[in-house]
Amino acid sequence: MKRVILLIAAAAFAIVHCQAQDFKTVLKKTVDDFSATRDQQQQTELSNKLGLIAKKWPNEWAGHYYNAYGKAQLSYMEKDEAKRDAYLDEAETELSEAVKELGKDNDETYVMAAMIANARLAVKPQSRWQKYGPIFKEDLEKARAMNPDNPRIYYLEAQSKFHTPKMFGGGKKAALPYFEKADGLFAKQSETDITKPYWGKPANTYFMGLSKGEDKE
Repeated sequence: MKRVILLIAAAAFAIVHCQAQDFKTVLKKTVDDFSATRDQQQQTELSNKLGLIAKKWPNEWAGHYYNAYGKAQLSYMEKDEAKRDAYLDEAETELSEAVKELGKDNDETYVMAAMIANARLAVKPQSRWQKYGPIFKEDLEKARAMNPDNPRIYYLEAQSKFHTPKMFGGGKKAALPYFEKADGLFAKQSETDITKPYWGKPANTYFMGLSKGEDKE
């Protein structure tokens, strides 16, 4: 009887393990493909796939996390303000689900919250910076308190500096040290486990190169 129970337990473990491996394999390929393209249609299709993954594995926090990531990224590519905010509404919902499955926030969820806040600001910078600017900074500080070696903190700070006018303390020269800080930390990260986020390196490398050029007045 004990042998039968052990065999059943082993079979159940094997099924769960295979399901987890399938989840990670499918999620990693989808996220990597999403990050590799700048084509809006392809990103939309891959974002939809991330949504399906989150629904198929609703108890996996990473599925919801990357669905939020995809929606936030799409908002930057969309021109219609209402559609941009709609994407961010979805991103916030999915991030909440990720935190729910984790049982608490971690540095990566705070980074994602900061990205969403910055995306909200970007829809209408002149009228939203007072609200979302402080939220962006606060979320990044919470992430930094948990893990100061998270490269996405400095990448997002660099992006904020890069897109801020030079007269307000931004620009390429101001952004470069943040991109360089992120670059060093990205180099230490592994890209083998999708549940340990590593997104941002290609974009950081690209903008770091741009930041080495001169600012236009």
